[in-house]
Amino acid sequence: MARLQRELEVATELARRAGADALRIQKGGVLDVELKAGEEPVTIADHRASEIIVAGLRAAFPDDPLISEELPPAPGALGSQRLWLIDPIDGTKDFIQGDDGYSIMIGLVEAGRPVVGVVHIPGQDRTYWASPAGAFMSVGDKVTPLRVSDVHDVEKIRLVASKSHRMDDLDRVKLELKISDELNVASVGAKLGLIAVGVRDLYINPASKTKSWDTCAPEAILVAAGGRLTDVFGGPIEYDKELKHRRGLLASNGHVHDEVVQRVSPLLQHLAQ
Repeated sequence: MARLQRELEVATELARRAGADALRIQKGGVLDVELKAGEEPVTIADHRASEIIVAGLRAAFPDDPLISEELPPAPGALGSQRLWLIDPIDGTKDFIQGDDGYSIMIGLVEAGRPVVGVVHIPGQDRTYWASPAGAFMSVGDKVTPLRVSDVHDVEKIRLVASKSHRMDDLDRVKLELKISDELNVASVGAKLGLIAVGVRDLYINPASKTKSWDTCAPEAILVAAGGRLTDVFGGPIEYDKELKHRRGLLASNGHVHDEVVQRVSPLLQHLAQ
């Protein structure tokens, strides 16, 4: 068996189980919406997905620590040699509105780097996944290897951006890079999946709100497909120090990455504080 194949298989099965449950709840219409600290919504489906995934990972890998967005992090989990990071539903606002742009995300970190990632979008029957064996996407029964685009010209960039967290900083970035092609998607995992599959080239989040469970699985997939994820200054995303990403996010096909960092980082110096 290929290295980390069992981890990938377990994570994929749990993501799909949790996704099927979330889709059932969404269609049923009884969501029990509450507001967490920071006014972010959470539903019964978020909690149910977390329970399914956490229980499954603990049964399969009892020695591995894990952190789910919907649970208090266990003391000492952050910085472990192996760590599972779970976002039970990424894009909860889309979920509440009845849209299909939300995803279930499960990632595994080894020695501080994402090595396995699963992003499942139940409303589209779409799953992105990656391990050391490579990055792939399934839509229904069709499986496709993932590879980023070959766009090198910054002025030809196809941007994917947030659907519900629009910021003035992003408009300044678009103006600087002369970007006119923008697609708005809810889930971070779905955004980076579109870069990994080669239909988008760049995602910039000029804010400090995202957490490690937002990026772990998508980064594993994007990197395996040939792309890059850093903060907006080109620094690595760290998974062994704190959960919050304070210096924003910049994901790309890799070819445009360094030039984008050079041109937009002066506009986002407030994130360096």
